[in-house]
Amino acid sequence: MSLAVVYTRANQGVESPLVTVETHLSNGLPALSMVGLPETAVRESRERVRSAILHAGLEFPAGRITINLAPAGLPKSGGRYDLAIALSILSASGQLPSRELASTEILGELALSGDVRGVPGVLPAVIAARDAGRSLLVPAANTEEASLVDGSIFTAATLQEACQHFMDQSLVAVPYRRCAADAGKCRNSADIAGIRGQHLAKRALLIAAAGAHNMLMVGPPGTGKTLLANTLPGLLPPLNEAEALEAASVRSVAGQPLTPSQWALPPFRAPHHSASSVAMVGGGRHLTPGEVTLAHAGVLFLDELTEFKRHVLECLREPLESGTVTIARADYRVAFPARFQKNVH
Repeated sequence: MSLAVVYTRANQGVESPLVTVETHLSNGLPALSMVGLPETAVRESRERVRSAILHAGLEFPAGRITINLAPAGLPKSGGRYDLAIALSILSASGQLPSRELASTEILGELALSGDVRGVPGVLPAVIAARDAGRSLLVPAANTEEASLVDGSIFTAATLQEACQHFMDQSLVAVPYRRCAADAGKCRNSADIAGIRGQHLAKRALLIAAAGAHNMLMVGPPGTGKTLLANTLPGLLPPLNEAEALEAASVRSVAGQPLTPSQWALPPFRAPHHSASSVAMVGGGRHLTPGEVTLAHAGVLFLDELTEFKRHVLECLREPLESGTVTIARADYRVAFPARFQKNVH
């Protein structure tokens, strides 16, 4: 009998709670059982892990395998636990040293061929691992996103690379590539200096940008309201580190990771007037962030305000007052940040 413990991270809003993968091997008929509130995609990892281990030229244990994902009350979804499960099985069977695994957290989805695929929500996990004082192993596809945080981060493209790293520390840490000084050169918003006329409107935009005020622009079609609103992100200063990390974490969870060149740029969101309340404030089966949260620390532009459904606009009351959006499922709830520097209509 053998027991192995490997650490990974779940995805719960912009938080990334620690998940412990406990793998126990015992005598008996070959079987693999998984407990700890895994959803369908997590339960299906048993087939991906088995095929990946065999394609890597390693041995899949023939006995009874029991895997516990702790804490048991936290729902686990997606394929982000595949690599951690595979390495815990290899460690429990004596094919990998357990000492090196104890100081590293692991994320990654496995292909049947043993390739490690990227996963969403890596940035919150990188921040949490750094704060916990552990290294983090992430898929090579998430290298740019992981480089935004100064920590001990390693990447692997295949299961073989990950195993080799824990045998002889062969991987090189991801360099810290965030560069706030270059953020101002990467703005893609319209330039207010290129707009002729509209002196009062441009003056109002400057005041709103300087004082973090909301704006309501009223006028007939064709007067340049949308064009003026699009210049607002270029008037805002770069985000400070705390705001930039929060905004980047939101985008990471939503599957829209930032690159180092986009670091510290205030987000700009302009949802269509047909957007539903779920698209606006977030929700769904896996509680993903909505437009309100994606505009955190930036600009939320509601073009044609009167065309939005009333109940959708009512959903903005709580974010405007409290700065957070709380959405719940039957088994747990998630709070997303939602503080706007500007809210333009």
